[in-house]
Amino acid sequence: MSAWIVSVEGTETGHLLALALALAAAFLHALFGALQKGRHDPWMSRGAIDLAYGLMAAPVALFVVPWPDAALIPFFALVWLIHLGYKLAQGYTYTLGSYTVVYPVVRGTGPLFAVIGAGILFGERYNVLQWVGVGLLVSGIYGLALYNLRHWQIGRDKLRPALAMAVLTGAFVALYTTVDAWGIRATPDPFTFLAWFFMIDGLAMPLIAARRWRAMAPERRPSLGPLALRGVIGAFVAFFSFGAIMLATRLDRVGEAAVLRETSTVFAALIGWLVLGERTGPRRVALMGLIALGAVVVEAAG
Repeated sequence: MSAWIVSVEGTETGHLLALALALAAAFLHALFGALQKGRHDPWMSRGAIDLAYGLMAAPVALFVVPWPDAALIPFFALVWLIHLGYKLAQGYTYTLGSYTVVYPVVRGTGPLFAVIGAGILFGERYNVLQWVGVGLLVSGIYGLALYNLRHWQIGRDKLRPALAMAVLTGAFVALYTTVDAWGIRATPDPFTFLAWFFMIDGLAMPLIAARRWRAMAPERRPSLGPLALRGVIGAFVAFFSFGAIMLATRLDRVGEAAVLRETSTVFAALIGWLVLGERTGPRRVALMGLIALGAVVVEAAG
């Protein structure tokens, strides 16, 4: 599998595969966000998910895939720090705001910075129509944020800090997308990067979640059985979601993959409405649709 993926890099087959992987990552990331934001405390959910995928990835990283070059160890430390910052920001974001309010801002802020970062790091260039698509996407994002500021009534006292944290989290999304894309390209076997990433990324959040769980009053502590099940399900979703977008950035342009992934906002709206019972009015749906349209324009004009 690794050899075939490397062989189709930069080809039309690789481009089409990257497109499919980015769209799959969009749906799966919306599902992943809903799992973290669902009925459990988001810190507990994230800790359970990270513990599950860290334990599952460890034997693969240690005994199946080739070990990374020693020169990449400092890079893996940097990746770990960036993802830790992202998860801390995301945890505060989900604690402060409703899922359908903060998720589009989190996921939509990232592509603009990712496109700029990909231009600096990988020399990627985009035509005028693609920048129009990025503009549509960003307009939808901040139009949605302004609409929520004016009309959202649930937890309104926390809305402004929730949106501010969502923008910060989106910046972390762009940072880890570009840095991780460099890492998966620098590692000869892409599955080495993925396995080692998941193993080390599962170290911190379980400790934070355990400390939070112990500090809770006994009657408020979530049951460990359902929480563990959510962790295992979330781990499989994370494997396919993160793995798909990372492979897409190796096969094709980083900026386009990052933008396409943000069609996840549409999936998030549906999940928030159908699964979490959050109300989504027609104006908010239209703005989420504008975000998705921007992503489509970027890809179609490429």
